[in-house]
Amino acid sequence: MQQDRTHLDELLEAVKKEFDNLSRQTTLYKDHHQEYEMKINQQHQELASIRNTVYELEQAHRTMKDAYEKEIMRLKQDLESRDRLLEQKQQQQKQQSQQQQTQQQQNMQNVQNAQKQQNQQKQQNQPQQAGFGAPGASPVLARPPNLTGGPTATSPRGYAPHISGVPGGVKKTTSPVTPAAAAVAPVAGSVPTGSQAVPAARPKAAPAAATQHNEAGDRPGEQEKPRELAAVSQEVQLHRAEHNKPIPQFLEDFDSYNTLPYKKKHAEYYEVVPKRAEISLVHSFAHTSVVCCVRFSKDGKFLATGCNKLTQVFSVETGDLVARLSDETNGDGGNSSANEGAGGANTGNSGSGNANGNGNANEGGNSANSANGGDLYIRSVAFSPDGKYLATGAEDKIIRIWDLATRTVVKYLRGHEQDIYSLDFFPDGTKLVSGSGDRTVRIWDVFTGQCSLTLSIEDGVTTVAVSPDGKLIAAGSLDRTVRVWDANQGFLVERLDSASGAGNGHMDSVYSVTFTHDGHQILSGSLDRTVKLWSLKDLQRQQGASSKSNCEVTYVGHKDFVLSVCCTPDDQFVLSGSKDRGVILWDKVTGEPYIMLQGHRNSVISVAVSPVMSTSRGMHGGFFATGSGDCKARIWRWERVAL
Repeated sequence: MQQDRTHLDELLEAVKKEFDNLSRQTTLYKDHHQEYEMKINQQHQELASIRNTVYELEQAHRTMKDAYEKEIMRLKQDLESRDRLLEQKQQQQKQQSQQQQTQQQQNMQNVQNAQKQQNQQKQQNQPQQAGFGAPGASPVLARPPNLTGGPTATSPRGYAPHISGVPGGVKKTTSPVTPAAAAVAPVAGSVPTGSQAVPAARPKAAPAAATQHNEAGDRPGEQEKPRELAAVSQEVQLHRAEHNKPIPQFLEDFDSYNTLPYKKKHAEYYEVVPKRAEISLVHSFAHTSVVCCVRFSKDGKFLATGCNKLTQVFSVETGDLVARLSDETNGDGGNSSANEGAGGANTGNSGSGNANGNGNANEGGNSANSANGGDLYIRSVAFSPDGKYLATGAEDKIIRIWDLATRTVVKYLRGHEQDIYSLDFFPDGTKLVSGSGDRTVRIWDVFTGQCSLTLSIEDGVTTVAVSPDGKLIAAGSLDRTVRVWDANQGFLVERLDSASGAGNGHMDSVYSVTFTHDGHQILSGSLDRTVKLWSLKDLQRQQGASSKSNCEVTYVGHKDFVLSVCCTPDDQFVLSGSKDRGVILWDKVTGEPYIMLQGHRNSVISVAVSPVMSTSRGMHGGFFATGSGDCKARIWRWERVAL
């Protein structure tokens, strides 16, 4: 029995040793695995950094190449212009020399004619001898010798211009008059009498030469018309994109304390309407703090707003409060609170509108939370495309995904190191992009909560947007640049700044970006008080193309920082909100302001347009929303008024 027990103890000891050995090996394998994963991740990051560097070098190369090509084209145009001027000068000199020769020939011919006429008169004045010759001999002797032979053959050709009598008869000539014809015709026309010789010769040479010059100059002018039209069109485009344009006169003269003749005043707001637009207030929602962001659902039925510690969802049609979302746990677990209003909240994705607040994106997050009684401003909100979720970004560096059916937080996305200023869902709803003051743009998997891609830049990110097809990501930052990345690979596709905008880029931080609904252009708003429209059409061309994205239109009219921009669903109008308390409706193509809305008592921090268009009273339009520092969010209806 004792022997069996000893044997059992030995077996157990052997099993224990084997277990310990396997545990050590497993731990070792885990360490190796983690080490390899770290190395792989480092290599991926290095590869991404190399790729970004290569793309930046490529962009710089393209910029230099375009600059050289433009310079070469300019020099070629200068050479062509000089050649044309030289040729015209030579033609003018040749015509002048021909005119001088013609005039000299005419003068010599006139002198000869005068001498011949004098000789004829002398012969007629001589006494006739009586009895000699027939009565007809005198006319024969009096006949000038030069009227016989060759000169007689040229007389019919010489009379034709003399009969016409006016330069208009010469202009109807079907073929250009040669210098020889211009010189011969007046000489023959001066033959009949000596008194008509000099006056007839000089007036007829000048119209012929003028006709030749006009007819020779008409054809090059007709060939240059397309060039002139192209130059005019290019000049118009350059003027639209010019950064230092003057503010339109009606906005420059605008004074909020004076009553202007075109001011449309209401109880809570007024419009300055010099052109064809109509705006009316639909709903006004009072908040307990500054409204940092507004966003519509895809079906246009709901509006989400963000302020201090609170996100609210309203019905666009009735103005009723649908839901109040507030998370007091600071992402540490526990229950979030949600007070429901009337009706449901089966919503969709929003249109465009910046969710950027007044703060500086480069400043660190203050880790405020409601549990400690501090501020916690909701900087950005975004509806998911399927209408089930609402994402919110706040000062506590956490992104919350709310289930709108249960009004609870279903996912916390952590990773940013400073305030989150902007959010946007991808069209398929599986991914979310975020921009933060920590100088990064991150792409998140909504279902797993993991960050799938991180894009780093040199300065704080203030705003992000996803293209309608989900292939591109745009981000604005404090370094005055709008960057465009490939959403799948993370490659830098385009950099929109003064270098790519022919010197018409933003001169201060970019606080808002959005894609147009066709995805071919980007709108950006900046602290330099301008809104710019950037073309992305060249990105669809092959990589070998020399053209690139550029600034198409610069919208000048705001008198303070532009904090938010968006575009109407039909891509016809642009809306911008500013620190000057105004909202301007612009013509997207020409850059002209259609309407100036003064509806808030403080900065307009966020503007968003409903993606749904509608017709009311025979006028085509839709809704847009504004969020302001006056603690109010408002829903407006805009309509296009036909002239």
